[in-house]
Amino acid sequence: MYNFDFVKPTTLQDAIAALSRDEAMPLAGGQTLIPSMKQRLAAPSVLVSLTGIPELKGVCRADDGAVCIGAATTHAEIARETAAIYPAIAALAGGIGDPAVRNRGTIGGSLANNDPSACWPAGVLGSGATIVTNTRQIAADDFFQGMFTTALEPGEIITEIRFPVPEAAAYAKFEQPASRFALTGAFVAKFADGVRVAITGASEGGVFRWREAEEALGASFSPEAVDGLSVSADGMIGDLHGTPEYRANLVRVMTRRAVARAQ
Repeated sequence: MYNFDFVKPTTLQDAIAALSRDEAMPLAGGQTLIPSMKQRLAAPSVLVSLTGIPELKGVCRADDGAVCIGAATTHAEIARETAAIYPAIAALAGGIGDPAVRNRGTIGGSLANNDPSACWPAGVLGSGATIVTNTRQIAADDFFQGMFTTALEPGEIITEIRFPVPEAAAYAKFEQPASRFALTGAFVAKFADGVRVAITGASEGGVFRWREAEEALGASFSPEAVDGLSVSADGMIGDLHGTPEYRANLVRVMTRRAVARAQ
């Protein structure tokens, strides 16, 4: 490692002020940032911890029925606190990494990083959630803008994620056994006005909605509805874990499994 300043504000206002310093970076759970610093892939001069700000933590139910999750809430806490109100999100959170990762990593940190194989982007996009920051509200469809790229502006902090609760939902992923990242994962959510299907881990462009499957499942919410569908291998990730064609096939397989679980 190398020398850097560490700041742990207790209010959002103080955090925003600290992040205005040159080469300052926010630190949530640190599950991506700290390894990146060790490898010299990131070299902030100031780390601003968000873990000491009470308003960024916790799970609650809004008046409109939405599940509101503070950005600095850990995966483990989300798994516990949402089990009765949004089981699909609880299951997703409980399947991230290992116990150490789940008890340190946060939903806000995962979304801000937007790893193309992370689970939370699929849950947020599939739910049609809203990402709340210190300055605005961003619809999930507008938030994810490519691999490791989001709509966040410099100095903007995610404060909360608001999930509308669907009639039925589930997440299924084919995981890399060491990291438990998704080689391909599908989050399916059925609402009164339609179905949303979000795919993670498959595309070089990051998380995306599978519109063809949404249309088919809107007509018939059953695993068999996607049997005749396919996605192109163009633009899919190819690495030592699988070819683009392999991941393209997993898109359909994982979507089918998610629908079966949701039923």
